Amino acid sequence: MKTKLEIAQNWLPRYTGTSIDELGDYLLLTNFHNYVSKFAEQFDCEVKGIGRPMQTATNTSGLSIINFGIGSSNAATIMDLLVARQPRGVLFLGKCGGIKTSTEIGHFILPIAAIRGEGTSNDYLPAEVPALPSFKLHKFVSDKIVDHKMEYRTGVIYTTNRRVWEWDEDFRTYLQKLSVIGIDMETATLFIVGHVNEISRGALLLVSDMPMIPEGVKTEESDKKVTEQFVDLHLQIGIEAMTEIGIKGEQIRHYRY
Repeated sequence: MKTKLEIAQNWLPRYTGTSIDELGDYLLLTNFHNYVSKFAEQFDCEVKGIGRPMQTATNTSGLSIINFGIGSSNAATIMDLLVARQPRGVLFLGKCGGIKTSTEIGHFILPIAAIRGEGTSNDYLPAEVPALPSFKLHKFVSDKIVDHKMEYRTGVIYTTNRRVWEWDEDFRTYLQKLSVIGIDMETATLFIVGHVNEISRGALLLVSDMPMIPEGVKTEESDKKVTEQFVDLHLQIGIEAMTEIGIKGEQIRHYRY
């Protein structure tokens, strides 16, 4: 295997247990297996890739969901492997920590950009290149949030490869100086690698914790409450937005920068 495409064509089925032609033109990406199982239950479809690094499910209308795992390296991996499928649009359904006081647990964030603090994306493009979503895809998502009579925030996300940072006062001060609205581990990587691979991409993030204060740091109990109260709606908005894009067949690829 000499080319990136040849590698991706071999590895995508190996990582997911799913043949390339089984994946739809539009994809939801997530870090969590329960999003995939809820999707499969809703549409009575099979979960594939059990026991493999990534799991997938695809409904009869051709929308697929993939759990690619946690972290920027996994985010880069799935966006590289998707060159084998060349989907028409990809939406990341992730969770993030709220940084600004204007955000609350349960809020949705549509990031207008992401700061590349994770390092992984530097292997793809110089650090000066901004990590941006595909605007038109986000427009579909924002319409669906409004349809559900929910509020959402826009702003810049800081993406880091640090899993345990909440104790670090210097890092928290740094985040405040950046004036970011939230922090996660995948968004910037997905945006940059998606751009490199010419895949239209977006992210709908669910604020799952408020890590700037000790009592706001995520725990098993608090995460369970977030899952019970907000995950079903998070997934449903993603399903509706990407399904509508598919039905309308609109071109969502935006200008290159």
